[in-house]
Amino acid sequence: MNRQSLSPVMAELSDYIVQSPRKALPAAVSEKTKHHVLDTLAAMVSGSRLLPGRKAISYVKSLGGAKEACVVGSRIVTNAVNAALANGMCAHADETDDSHAASLTHPGCGVVPAALAMAEREQRGGAALLRAVALGYDVGCRLTLSLDPYRFREAGHSTHSFGPTFGAAAACAALAGLKAPQVRHVLSYAAQQASGISCWMRDPEHIEKAFDFGGMPARNGVTAALLVQAGGTGVDDVLSGTDNFFQAFVPKNNPTMVVEELGRRFEVMRTDIKKWSVGAPIQAPLDALDTLIKRERFDASQVKQVVVRVATDEAAIVNNREISDINLQHLIAVMLLDKTVSFKAAHDVARMKDPAVLRERAKVQLVPDDELEKLMPQRTAIVEVTLTDGRTVRERVGTVRGTAANPMTRDEVIAKARDLIVPVLGAATFQKLSDTVFALESVKNVNELRPLLQKT
Repeated sequence: MNRQSLSPVMAELSDYIVQSPRKALPAAVSEKTKHHVLDTLAAMVSGSRLLPGRKAISYVKSLGGAKEACVVGSRIVTNAVNAALANGMCAHADETDDSHAASLTHPGCGVVPAALAMAEREQRGGAALLRAVALGYDVGCRLTLSLDPYRFREAGHSTHSFGPTFGAAAACAALAGLKAPQVRHVLSYAAQQASGISCWMRDPEHIEKAFDFGGMPARNGVTAALLVQAGGTGVDDVLSGTDNFFQAFVPKNNPTMVVEELGRRFEVMRTDIKKWSVGAPIQAPLDALDTLIKRERFDASQVKQVVVRVATDEAAIVNNREISDINLQHLIAVMLLDKTVSFKAAHDVARMKDPAVLRERAKVQLVPDDELEKLMPQRTAIVEVTLTDGRTVRERVGTVRGTAANPMTRDEVIAKARDLIVPVLGAATFQKLSDTVFALESVKNVNELRPLLQKT
């Protein structure tokens, strides 16, 4: 295709992807990207011991493959496609990975595993990995924003699968050092693989959900880049012309949002890290209850009732779910007893039948609130606790800790990662991994991370 016949969106997007490996990230963006790399690695490590992660690892182990990239939390080294798939599923094996509220995506679990696998295969350095990850967030989040994510979800599509596929593909194309015409073909292969329907909400064991959110997008991105690197060609501009991507999916927003403020607005800066290793709609309620417990200094025996108000659609996602880490009533009960919610506690399925937890859970009332729904994508919660002495205390949280408006500090991110990684890899390995992530620019070959990510 003659360059003059390319749409302005495709021309700008493909040029930006090509140039990104040569452009240093602003200091604040680099620091925030490191937070998300460590947070996602922690999700992979902890997820490798949960059911979706175990199934993913077992699956790729059966496939074999050239030894190009590691499967985190295991001893497996396999080809980049298989490693990306397994690590993506591990990264979303539970509810601890990052999220981008405006685009309704979890970018980290798709982008970071893909970028890590490709960086290992291509033997890229740490700086290249950081730039590729930031690029993946930029492309993936913007793509979904251009579709109008909330309406797109209402139509039955899974935003969590679409955006991260494009983000992973962009990151891998950059790490593969592809030229602009090749990058455009990678984006076309990403568009052909873009899929996902929202029935993942009915997945009781989180395995299909882990595939939809993390494993499939990561696999798709690596596949697209490697096929083009091997000489595959395709459509030059999948975003315009006859039967293009946007015609197929009929976005409600302007497609030019795909390139809006590229290089000036970095989506990783607008991506949230979860303070609590639980479903996103439960973050604000736990923040609010945590504040009340610390301020009012009550314990479970002094609580008569807890009323939790969240957005109507959010309430449906977390209302008495079978899975412990996305069951709001259960986690409120756990916090009343423990005065916190650790990763271990959130995933302790046996406690869902513990009589002490059930007693507290009976006190919890979840109220869907249409007024709070109007505030979305800002997740707001109101928690009212009635105490046995007759007092009612109330806390409203609209800026959750870990969100872009209320970000966690480096120390907080490290503390969360420590809680997830140490039980699997040990304290010494965790400390080396954390130190290495925050000094990624000095890492000459990303393969140096392998001994810090795999079980010995």
